[in-house]
Amino acid sequence: MPGCRDSENPSVSNMAVDPKLAEDLKAHGVHVTSFEQLINWGRSSSLWPLQFGLACCAIEMISATMARYDMARFGAEVFRPSPRQADLMLVAGTVTKKMAPQVVRLYNQMAEPKYVIAMGACAISGGPFKDGYNVLKGIDRFIPVDVVIPGCPPRPEALLDGLLKLRSLIAGEKLMGGRRARHADPNAPGELPVPEYGPHDIEPSCNHDVWNPPTITREGGDA
Repeated sequence: MPGCRDSENPSVSNMAVDPKLAEDLKAHGVHVTSFEQLINWGRSSSLWPLQFGLACCAIEMISATMARYDMARFGAEVFRPSPRQADLMLVAGTVTKKMAPQVVRLYNQMAEPKYVIAMGACAISGGPFKDGYNVLKGIDRFIPVDVVIPGCPPRPEALLDGLLKLRSLIAGEKLMGGRRARHADPNAPGELPVPEYGPHDIEPSCNHDVWNPPTITREGGDA
């Protein structure tokens, strides 16, 4: 079989498998794949969410695990009470500034590789409470979010759709090269900074390694 080289890392060589040959072997019970695809398949098929909820979106999250929707079909029914045994954080509901440091602490304690789904308008942007002084305008200001599920609240079907999108994202992760996954990057930070309560607000107001406020240019030209 002809060899080919990874465009991101020429020193890494891969063996190209003829798709027709792979299909013929599959018909005889022989599956041909790469180690990377095998690892990604295992990870995407055995996600363990962290068992916690913040507001009304958590009710929809609980409903998705019941018999009507059967989240167990996708291998993600094992909700773990400890962050050290979980690799998926479902931020389901309003994140207040009082709660934000606790969410970041839970994220730091989760096992790698770990992923985050922001479920509902409140977790994404503050939702109907975004004008409140006590509400965080999106959890992506402090932790990296992989999938967002809009809605107020999103139905269980929407959560299952978001879970399928996360599975597709994991299935396409690269373990080597310039496009490697976040958890495979040796230069990625081990822990994210936990915000603290300041005299007027939480400090810092965001994690600049994860999120930076957009620059707004007004008509007068002032930023």
